[in-house]
Amino acid sequence: MAPIPGSGLAKGLAVTLRTMTKKTVTEQYPDTQPDLPPRTRGVIGLFEENCTVCMLCARECPDWCIYIDSHKETIPAATPGGRERSRNVLDRFAIDFSLCMYCGICIEVCPFDALFWSPEFEYAETDIRDLTHERDKLREWMWTVPAPPALDPGAEEPKEIAAARKTAEKLAAAQAEPTEPQGGES
Repeated sequence: MAPIPGSGLAKGLAVTLRTMTKKTVTEQYPDTQPDLPPRTRGVIGLFEENCTVCMLCARECPDWCIYIDSHKETIPAATPGGRERSRNVLDRFAIDFSLCMYCGICIEVCPFDALFWSPEFEYAETDIRDLTHERDKLREWMWTVPAPPALDPGAEEPKEIAAARKTAEKLAAAQAEPTEPQGGES
């Protein structure tokens, strides 16, 4: 069966007419804030206290948009005769959001939970050079990170919590045991 000439045009116009008669659902963005899903990917927040300058995030970043500078600091021995320790101290942590593709690899590979997704999305700049945010700005966004979702009540207890509970129960049982009186019986 041959198509009727102009049937495609009629179908297209029908779709246009249906769309024109529906009410619009445009949100007036600057005046009303959008309702974002709870785990929205906005910007990356830095919890600086957890950062050990291991450089995993910078090495794994496919865009090379994370810049980290650090220096080594010597810590004196804690006990006499002990050896001195050295640790990395964070000097600079910056992310260039003009290069970032928001893949989240840096957050996933961070072994010390120093990087988190923040739902903040209003950080536009008039100059592209201002999109490189230093650690002070990244720390500000850390406080907008939502709390993790609650554990599923039907899920099994995490191994860490179960081990800690068992240890606490053993300590409580050891302290509750009656002690035998010192000395012999008469």
